Amino acid sequence: MLTATLLTSGSVAEDAVTADTFSCIRDMTPVRGFFVDNIKGDLEATLAAANAAEGKPYPAGSVVQLVPTEVMVKREAGFSPVTNDWEFIELDVSAEGSSIRARGFADVVNRFGGNCLACHVKAEPQWDMICEQNHGCDPIPLTPVMIKAIQKTDPRCEPTPLSDEEKAALQALSALR
Repeated sequence: MLTATLLTSGSVAEDAVTADTFSCIRDMTPVRGFFVDNIKGDLEATLAAANAAEGKPYPAGSVVQLVPTEVMVKREAGFSPVTNDWEFIELDVSAEGSSIRARGFADVVNRFGGNCLACHVKAEPQWDMICEQNHGCDPIPLTPVMIKAIQKTDPRCEPTPLSDEEKAALQALSALR
């Protein structure tokens, strides 16, 4: 479970979302290949949005991660209208924990040179900027096996065995870098 300092009003203070907020991706709740949590403690509402067949806005405090180094955090209404109140965070991860490489709204660029908003803004409105197949976003250059292998090798997590297919996927991925 993720942790953050909460204000008495129930809103998450901007500076409460720190590198210490993020730990092993696999400690979050899996949903169709990505992981979710809620730093305000309302995991049920986040799961309701993630599992809504026709789409639904995510509640404030929602955390969405596909890979260990990239995070979306839903902020309070009005926090960033251009990103539908999502904050994008790029992490460096190691066995010692997480550190924030970049964070923000419209201007965050991931380590591969992609602007987070430029991809997520393509999601159809009912999906609240969450990219999955058939949500309107451009496909990413990672196979489902590569994604699973990346998730399994989060250095903040207890080691877990990789299948031969996952090992081959990581080798193919490292050849692309």
